Amino acid sequence: MGMEQECDKETIEDERLLALHVQDGTNRWLGQLYSRYLPLVYGVCLKYLRNPDDAGDAVMDIFEELTVKVGRYEVERFRPWLYTLAKNHCLQRLRRKRLEIPADDAGRIMEYAPLVHLLDGEGDEARFAALERCLERLPEKQRECIDRFFYGGKSYADISAETCWPVKSIKSFLQNGKRNLKLCMEKEADETD
Repeated sequence: MGMEQECDKETIEDERLLALHVQDGTNRWLGQLYSRYLPLVYGVCLKYLRNPDDAGDAVMDIFEELTVKVGRYEVERFRPWLYTLAKNHCLQRLRRKRLEIPADDAGRIMEYAPLVHLLDGEGDEARFAALERCLERLPEKQRECIDRFFYGGKSYADISAETCWPVKSIKSFLQNGKRNLKLCMEKEADETD
């Protein structure tokens, strides 16, 4: 119960700062909100970009991107939304540089052989593009959990702390997401044959 109260308090405070940002029209409140999550954003950037200088540059770029995007979307929970924004920004940087997306912790991922099989085929851009399309089609909570667990290297507890979802739900989202990804990838493969 303590975790839920903490998450609720954090969400309310974030919502208040977002509302002040909308009323004020300057980036003062948004900057205050963003500074609260700088360690999270920097950590995400460092994990994907693997270079402190690149991660620092990305943190600044993400704030600029944030100032544009925050007005376009109805942000219910800022922290998970910002996490996704930061991760997507880093993935775009990697794609632009045509670098390989890091896949740490292969032992932990091997536990989930069906998804690892979907990710096989290094250098197969068509397969990677199909996987990205299938990820986008997943329900939001399934996509978030798969992204955080497999690409972000987060544990169930980490995901629960970031999203305020119960661990049991996270396990269910992961299981259903893996199944849906597999079905979607099979359908994509059948369509290309």
